[in-house]
Amino acid sequence: MGVFGATSSVGKCVLSLLEQYGWQTVAFSRKRVENEILQKNLSVTWRQLEHEFLLARMEEFGPSDQKITSWVYLAPIWTLPTYFDFLIAYGVQRIVVLSSTSIFTKDGSSDKREKEIAQHLAEGEANLRTWAEKHGIEWIILRPTLIYGQGRDKNISELARFIRRFKFFPLLGDAHGLRQPVHVKDVAAACFAAFLASKVVNQAYNISGGEKLTYREMIKRVFTALDQPPYLLTIPHWIYRLAVNILQKLPRYRHWTVAMAERMNRDLVFECDEAARDFGYSPRPFVLAKEDLL
Repeated sequence: MGVFGATSSVGKCVLSLLEQYGWQTVAFSRKRVENEILQKNLSVTWRQLEHEFLLARMEEFGPSDQKITSWVYLAPIWTLPTYFDFLIAYGVQRIVVLSSTSIFTKDGSSDKREKEIAQHLAEGEANLRTWAEKHGIEWIILRPTLIYGQGRDKNISELARFIRRFKFFPLLGDAHGLRQPVHVKDVAAACFAAFLASKVVNQAYNISGGEKLTYREMIKRVFTALDQPPYLLTIPHWIYRLAVNILQKLPRYRHWTVAMAERMNRDLVFECDEAARDFGYSPRPFVLAKEDLL
């Protein structure tokens, strides 16, 4: 099994599952892997990638004498075309690729950058389908909702950092929009289960968390997990816009947008009945453990 994006939070959970079930894995990452990680899991062979020299270094990776027919791609889906020839050289036959429900939720965003993300996701999915169908490769696309867990995500963990620092959280209006946060381990389990389901071929699935709750309630649970009393401050749109403009000057909050606040009152709900039917997807409810907010 080959895994791209192996050092991501989902990637680490996927590697853990593969080890648990006795799979030998070749893990690819653009980040340099520490010796501690290299020695921890002997069933994983780590290889560092460099985009600029990837194809030139294929001889070093030895695709001619080592075939890897099964792949999980956890890097941003729009980067996948960079590796099309690389995967063909390794003899790819089946690939599970992670996309996002942002393809739907951000396509009409008031923020230009968010609309570009939705466009990149759509183009990435289209490129995968075209390439895979041309070469007879089986593909599966998984689109998770808001991913959280293990303190490494850029969703719930970011909200928790804000609450720790400022001891309150600003809400736009009632913040009654529904959410379905999905734990990183459930995303990894979905990748593994979808791959193993041999009858699942050339399909895209939305995968959400096991509980629907309002944005307001989601924030309250973050406070609870941090052992802090919930202090929610409802503010008007113009103040929120001003506050975001100020926060964006800080490196950690440069990706915050007014559009994020506007979605607090929109339902971002995706049913996952097809995933449950086809490969037994069964996510957990939104319960935050301490290790999810490191």
